[in-house]
Amino acid sequence: MNLQAFLAMLGRDGRVARRNFLPLLLQNLVQPMLFVFVFGRVMTTSGMMPESYKSLLLPGIIAISMLLSGLQAVAFPMIADFQFTREIEDRLLAPMEIEWVAIEKVVAGSIQALIAGGVVIPTAWLVLGSGVQISFAQPFELIALAVLVAVLAAAIGLTLGCSLGQAQIGIMFSLIVGPMIFFGCTYYPWSALASFPILQKIVLLNPFVYASEGFRSALAPQFPHLDGYVVFGGLIGFNALFFRLGLRQFRRKAIG
Repeated sequence: MNLQAFLAMLGRDGRVARRNFLPLLLQNLVQPMLFVFVFGRVMTTSGMMPESYKSLLLPGIIAISMLLSGLQAVAFPMIADFQFTREIEDRLLAPMEIEWVAIEKVVAGSIQALIAGGVVIPTAWLVLGSGVQISFAQPFELIALAVLVAVLAAAIGLTLGCSLGQAQIGIMFSLIVGPMIFFGCTYYPWSALASFPILQKIVLLNPFVYASEGFRSALAPQFPHLDGYVVFGGLIGFNALFFRLGLRQFRRKAIG
């Protein structure tokens, strides 16, 4: 691999992201903040949900914000590059193996996901108001989780971006991403599905579950959550799966 070419492409993606900072910020914050305000502020203030729900909700919102940010940061440009701008053809001429072009996209998407998570924590905390009880007593676990979730988001984005076309973007959100969010334990712990034992087992095939439960275990351990070894095992396994699928699909698109 030509490190200079890799860093040059990464720097270019960084400059593009800086120019589009405000639209990207709004894109990554609006939907999560709406959920935070409605479920974490309106519902708790009205007494329809307990005050403690704020603390249970915040880790899930962080997870979903990072996952959506990283996924969109890679999937949308990938679809555009292959089908419209053809910019990918210039990147493929760089003095490096084809797979490293895809890896650069994953790295750029992961960085964007980490930034999104860092922005969401204080923003959501402010929206939720008083009564939020989260802990930063496990910083190393939190950092490891954030990195794994960020890479997972970008790897899923690479896989979807190289597998779907422009006309299928709506399908991606309605049939793939939407169900992954609502059955990803974002707004409730995995243990809440105990009354639906079959569904509880099926959702373990959803990588979003491990992201939400992981942040819940690190930031709000007072609530039920999956064990740490299950969370990290799931995240590592899904990272490997989507990274491999994404690279394979990218290579097929690039040389097809």
